Amino acid sequence: MTPQLISKRIVMDRLALTEKLLQEIRALPLGDHEGFFADRRNIWAAESCLRRSLECLFDLGRHILAKGFGTGISEYKEIATCLHERGILSAEEMNLLRMLAGYRNRLVHFYHDVSPGELYEICTSQLGDVEIIHDALERWLNAHPEEIDPSL
Repeated sequence: MTPQLISKRIVMDRLALTEKLLQEIRALPLGDHEGFFADRRNIWAAESCLRRSLECLFDLGRHILAKGFGTGISEYKEIATCLHERGILSAEEMNLLRMLAGYRNRLVHFYHDVSPGELYEICTSQLGDVEIIHDALERWLNAHPEEIDPSL
């Protein structure tokens, strides 16, 4: 692959969707354990929004690598490693994204093992992990405007 400019539209879409999905999770009754579990739809909303927010970050990371560096990656954990190797993520952020890749795989392939209680715990105490990666990607993109195709 030949490096090209990163699509501003894809960047803006994925970052905005990640933020919206996290807002949707936070709009659930997370401060009230009984309230959250009183409506079973909260579990499905939390799972869907969490899984989709992770997908957004991995899609964006893959796009940055493919367009900006000419590197094609298919494995989610490899996206994290390559983003680190290219100076986009710190070692800590790489490890966090690799962990999130494993969790995304559980949500997709081992969904039957993810309990409602586990989802509730993640949504109440670990959404900041998704934000850390979101912010790291956004920070790198903002610091490298020359890598972005400004046209929408």
